[in-house]
Amino acid sequence: MVDINLTLFVQMANFLLLIVILNYLLYKPILAILDKRKRRLDESEGEIKRLNETVEQKAAEYEEKLRLAKQDALGKKNEILKEAADSAKAIIDERRSKIPAMLAEFQGKVGQEVDAARRILKDQSQRISAEIAEKVLGRSLQ
Repeated sequence: MVDINLTLFVQMANFLLLIVILNYLLYKPILAILDKRKRRLDESEGEIKRLNETVEQKAAEYEEKLRLAKQDALGKKNEILKEAADSAKAIIDERRSKIPAMLAEFQGKVGQEVDAARRILKDQSQRISAEIAEKVLGRSLQ
């Protein structure tokens, strides 16, 4: 019975010694590696969050710059359109102011041409009348 107790005691001592050795040689290094890995993962997550915040901030800045650029471009476009409309109005007003002078000049030329046509028609009608009268009378009118 003492032999069984002694054998059981030796086996328990061996088991406890094995636990201590495994704890020192195996479990502690594995736990240290797992802790180190967990710290790296936590650091990586923190870095990812920081980078995501930076990306979101840069995207917001970009959107704001884009909005301001669009607003500026729209303002310049409206300014150019206003200048073009003012320029067109000035050209139209200038042309309109010249219309009465051009109309008077045109009417003067038409009047001259009408007078010239009347003189030509008067001369021709007199000549044709004289020719008809000579033919009807059968003699010269002079």
